[in-house]
Amino acid sequence: MRNKTRYLGTAVLVAGLATIATSAVVLLLTGDGQVRYSADHADTIPFWHRWVPAVVGIALIRLMPPWTTRLAVPEAVSRRTGTLWIESLVLLVSAVLFTTGLRLAGGGEPAHTLLKLPLLLGVPAVLFWAVRRRSGVHMHVDRDGTITPWRRWGPAVPVVAWLVLAYAGPVAVPARGLPGNSDAVTVIATVVIVSAVNSLLEEFFYRRWLQSRWEALLGAWPGIVLASLLWAVWHIGIQSTGSLSVDLASSAVNQGVQGLFLGYLWSRYRMMWPLLTVHGAMNLAPAMIALL
Repeated sequence: MRNKTRYLGTAVLVAGLATIATSAVVLLLTGDGQVRYSADHADTIPFWHRWVPAVVGIALIRLMPPWTTRLAVPEAVSRRTGTLWIESLVLLVSAVLFTTGLRLAGGGEPAHTLLKLPLLLGVPAVLFWAVRRRSGVHMHVDRDGTITPWRRWGPAVPVVAWLVLAYAGPVAVPARGLPGNSDAVTVIATVVIVSAVNSLLEEFFYRRWLQSRWEALLGAWPGIVLASLLWAVWHIGIQSTGSLSVDLASSAVNQGVQGLFLGYLWSRYRMMWPLLTVHGAMNLAPAMIALL
């Protein structure tokens, strides 16, 4: 069984990275490598502008001391009931349903929120309650090692580097204000809503819940790649160009690669603040910079 799981993890890793590489080639052949970087407008940038901050961030994460983490999955429960597989597959199906439903609904609001809340929050809540009620066990993450300031704030190095490259360097995303009225009330409301519905909920679902479980089953990088592509592909519902093949390729090379950075942050440190900082900046930094 362990060999089969290891082979599955290798297959997921190879297929996922091949998908990103193939998508990059497709975009170079069909659209000069341009990708949309926001659902608020149709502006584009070369996809490699999105790769540079993510690749540098991943390299710096590799150099920073990690938490020594252990995914606590009681073996007896896992062997008897397949709890971990059940949770992992239910979360995967929920992610696929969210992507499919949003695409069929044409994207945008209110479909985005009406689908996201039940599928990315409601389904996990019911799932975890049912599993814990049935077995008395819930998978959690244990941190081994001494908590020191360096270990707690070490992720700030790759996070700050990513922020500088993504929004202040030569490959920075262009600043663009919020659509419509941009008064203080609108800005504050946008920050609160986007942070809660997008950054917070997505990072809990795709990284803390979904990625952690697939990491436990398949290994760290297969879990990171799988979660990254599942997170990336739902964006075709809100950043469509009219061509499904181009949209899929764009999501893989844009959000997919950003997801590798986010996933590696979670895998190495098991802390939420770096994820929320990066994800929040992805959604809001261009508009905030434009208001300065």
